[in-house]
Amino acid sequence: MPIFSSSSSSSSKSWILNGLAVGAAMAAAFGARAYLIRSGRFRSRVIGIIPARFASTRFQGKPLVHILGKPMIQRTWERAKLAATLDHVVVATDDEKIAECCQGFGAEVIMTSESCRNGTERCNEALQKLGKKYDIVVNIQGDEPLIEPEIIDGIVKALQAAPDAVFSTAVTSLKPEDAFDPNRVKCVVDNRGYAIYFSRGLIPYNKSGKVNPHFPYLLHLGIQSYDSKFLKIYPELEPTPLQLEEDLEQLKVLENGYKMKVIKVDHETHGVDTPEDVDKIEQFMRERNLS
Repeated sequence: MPIFSSSSSSSSKSWILNGLAVGAAMAAAFGARAYLIRSGRFRSRVIGIIPARFASTRFQGKPLVHILGKPMIQRTWERAKLAATLDHVVVATDDEKIAECCQGFGAEVIMTSESCRNGTERCNEALQKLGKKYDIVVNIQGDEPLIEPEIIDGIVKALQAAPDAVFSTAVTSLKPEDAFDPNRVKCVVDNRGYAIYFSRGLIPYNKSGKVNPHFPYLLHLGIQSYDSKFLKIYPELEPTPLQLEEDLEQLKVLENGYKMKVIKVDHETHGVDTPEDVDKIEQFMRERNLS
């Protein structure tokens, strides 16, 4: 099953290289190998966009909350800037307070409308306003302030190596205690590393209704990348039944028949969904002497 693990910078290179090998084989199957060899620049221009809004229903003002003395949005931006595959990183927001904060620590800010329904639509609007040509857009969730740059590079390389996919994302192992938490989105994939489904419920779900301690459940990480041509199409697609029922934008991609590449990484997730999560992440950083 071509989903790849990494536990360190050195091992992350291994799963990225493995992913590229698998992707190259798939490209040949789809008749794209000649193009990849000829151009050497397939989906080469990459931008990272961090969508940030103030009016979160679960945690208002979340991007501005301080984590050990720095706004969370700043920590996310600083981590994203370390990714080797990103040519540029910007923050996309509809809030002047967030914009002012980001400009204060040196980030480029693109103002977007309040009508954006999700991060993908905000990324699309920001891309259009930038007016520059990029082949891949990476949507970097602002509430993962400890995101690993190698994960960003991994999903970019996965999309570059899979010309039949328009979307790529990452998963990690699901902790048993998070199995029934609707804020922890689960994912199942096929044996070639393409997404089958995402859910807020536990998937797969067995007859006992209990967590199987021997099954490798997968937790979806919020980071995702898109082919820029697809990103322009996405807002024009009508909302789909599964997307609306689960409130997960990835499902609109799958329901419309598009392919989504998935990589697996070893990542200790520290997303901030509620105010209580701030204390947890600060404690984690203190224990590991992370500044």
